[in-house]
Amino acid sequence: TETVVIDAGHGGEDGGAVSKAGNVESHVNLAIATRLDHILGLFGANVVMLRTEDVSLHDDSASTLREKKVSDLHNRVARIEATPHATLISIHQNTYDGSSRYHGAQVFYANGALSLPLAQYTQEVLRRALDPENSRQATKIPDSVYLMSHISCRAILVECGFLSNREEERLLAEESYQQRLAQAIACGVEDYFTNRIERRP
Repeated sequence: TETVVIDAGHGGEDGGAVSKAGNVESHVNLAIATRLDHILGLFGANVVMLRTEDVSLHDDSASTLREKKVSDLHNRVARIEATPHATLISIHQNTYDGSSRYHGAQVFYANGALSLPLAQYTQEVLRRALDPENSRQATKIPDSVYLMSHISCRAILVECGFLSNREEERLLAEESYQQRLAQAIACGVEDYFTNRIERRP
């Protein structure tokens, strides 16, 4: 049985991106991840949440912010790798310092062909559900993203929108939009697994 591992990116002292209005990425990530957990639970999916509160997952021995970030990432990788039949969904928010015009959800993937179909399907579901004008494509994540480059399971990272875009930031802070995002991601994952299983000989 597949287990969906939900990673709410950042947490604790590592808040990730912060919008001009003060919305912190780690808080938005956790709100969407928690809703995703609830919806997948209703589908009967096996779900593991890497964090359920605003904390970093670092070892007690880590003292500086850098040490805590490194330890946090190592611990996330270890938990994912220890989960049998895992599929990772990592929730993040995008930002772009140079311009406020960029917007739209984008799905990134690790592990090549293993993850590409899920990434493409999730990208399409998000486009249809939230932003029909969004022309972004599922894209391979750079090797520099530690978490995604050190795991062996199927894995996608969803940048839900741009905190640097004022209109999209306002949406990302709204509970109703967070719910729509979570529903779209959950439906994408559930449909993918159902259809993939049906295609098996």
